[in-house]
Amino acid sequence: MGGRHIFVVGLNEANHERLRRLRGAEHWQFHGIIEPAAVYDTEEFDIAAMLAEATAELEAFGEPIAAVVGYMDFPVSTMLPILCERFGTRTTSLESLLKCEHKYWSRRVQREVIPEHIPAFTAFDPFDERALEVIGAAGLYFPFFVKPIKSSGSKLGFRIATPEDFQAAIERLRAEIGLIADPFNTVLEHARLPPEVAEVDGGYCIAEEIIGGWQCTLEGYVFQGEPVVYGVVDSIRYPGVLSFYHYLYPSQLPQAVQDEMIGLAERVMAHIGYDNAAFNVEFFWDEVQGRIWLLEINTRISQSHCDLFEKVDGVSHQQVTVDLALGQRPDMPSRQGDYALAGKFFFRVFFRDALVTRVPHAEEIAALEADYPGAVIDVQVVAGQRLSTLPEQDSYSYALAHVWLGAADYAGLLGDYEALAARLAFEFTEIEG
Repeated sequence: MGGRHIFVVGLNEANHERLRRLRGAEHWQFHGIIEPAAVYDTEEFDIAAMLAEATAELEAFGEPIAAVVGYMDFPVSTMLPILCERFGTRTTSLESLLKCEHKYWSRRVQREVIPEHIPAFTAFDPFDERALEVIGAAGLYFPFFVKPIKSSGSKLGFRIATPEDFQAAIERLRAEIGLIADPFNTVLEHARLPPEVAEVDGGYCIAEEIIGGWQCTLEGYVFQGEPVVYGVVDSIRYPGVLSFYHYLYPSQLPQAVQDEMIGLAERVMAHIGYDNAAFNVEFFWDEVQGRIWLLEINTRISQSHCDLFEKVDGVSHQQVTVDLALGQRPDMPSRQGDYALAGKFFFRVFFRDALVTRVPHAEEIAALEADYPGAVIDVQVVAGQRLSTLPEQDSYSYALAHVWLGAADYAGLLGDYEALAARLAFEFTEIEG
């Protein structure tokens, strides 16, 4: 093991193993800071305490620190620029990161360079009794979409078709938005914000025109001012809801559409001033209207895609995160993996709430992974757990397990998943109300 010391926020054993398989890993030593449970298994984030804990641990380390990295969304993504600035390691600036993660600021910046690919939007205070009037005054009419200024996945995101929908969403937002607003505001205190953004803090929401179509994610990075997109992953949803069914890599979109999306992403990231860090950009392709919409920008690799890149390209795209943090151009291979394509599937139930009474045993999981070589199955619940206690779920369903598979073709991939899923033995007692 070599001597370059790399600290990883929220490092768990599964990711530690994957990091050890990266190109050049024989020259690196990985160390965890902040326990995984503090960023994975909770929806309560004490940013100030975590920053203090990480700072103390890094200050106490007796050797040079080569990099501080992470591969997760909030709160990890927003803490990295603060920690890297304190310890002189590489990543993008906090302000450029917030131009991506603060949804209102991000839309304003995107509109400056690609306005025809941005939906109509406005910020509003969910505690304002006239919030619906504010949204209407901005030219938004039913249906529209609302979500917090800072959110993760589809958490607290709602499609609003009627005033009754809006009132129900407002009640949820008022009750729960503080879980992310308060820690996000702690991060905002570290940044230099323009006045029009500073007044829209983490307690605000954004309303947007409904957009849709074929959804995909462009994984990329900026190295010394040069934006690069190295992979496009499709996001396939269950019919009629926002819940994801599976991710698919590489994308099945027409190449011309992918190329246009790549050009848009590179233009936006250059305009933002994002540099020396990974990103991903989510797009919709509305095939009927022949229109591309930018959905959102994330300031990290997608951890969900790590196994997909490993299966298809030969190495997890954590390679990109680590190489950039070390100040070198990413050594990311292409199509050198064992499979032509790969997917991450979400094994879901669509209950309002339920008590889990049985989950697959470890022996059952091992048998499935043996029967489907390359399969990785990660059960998300335990017996006795109430589904409503699961963190990071959307408003429509619960993901009980994540399943990664590789295959030679799409039909084979779907067939393998359906056969495997039929053997995942969960049991529940549904809870009404």
